Amino acid sequence: MAYHLLQRDPQGADRLAQAIVEARERIGHCQLCNTFSERDLCELCAGPDRDRRLLAVVETPADLLRIEQTHTFRGLYFVLLGKLSPLDGVGPRQLALEQLRQRVEGSEIEEVILATGFSVEGEATAQYIGVWLAHRGIRLSRIARGLPVGGELEFTDSGTLAQALVDRRELGR
Repeated sequence: MAYHLLQRDPQGADRLAQAIVEARERIGHCQLCNTFSERDLCELCAGPDRDRRLLAVVETPADLLRIEQTHTFRGLYFVLLGKLSPLDGVGPRQLALEQLRQRVEGSEIEEVILATGFSVEGEATAQYIGVWLAHRGIRLSRIARGLPVGGELEFTDSGTLAQALVDRRELGR
């Protein structure tokens, strides 16, 4: 994109640069969920129709938006803005865990859904948060993993297929 703008649309490059500067100046973080927002509370946290008993913990604002696009989750979110990654210098102190603790304690949250990715780092982050929240009297769950809708078994990697078998669920009789 940069090459195209510099070569074919220098004015577009200037407009994009200005838009990025303006966004950086205007956009901060929601006080409750930590996602990007132009206001103190993002539109989801301020919305009266959300189930305030459910909290999904995600790695990034992009993950939050992806879950929202499913139109299946009506709870609230908390965005960590990262995941544990010691090789990249990201430990518990670099994540917004203190803000998450404050969000959970003294609230009406009954269940925390750990919706981090299934990379080694995402799993470690979910495990860390799970242990950390385990003794707080709140139900903890982890998003499911397995085969994609419409996927064919013969084209599925063995790790995904193995996890789908381990995480299988009983069908109603």
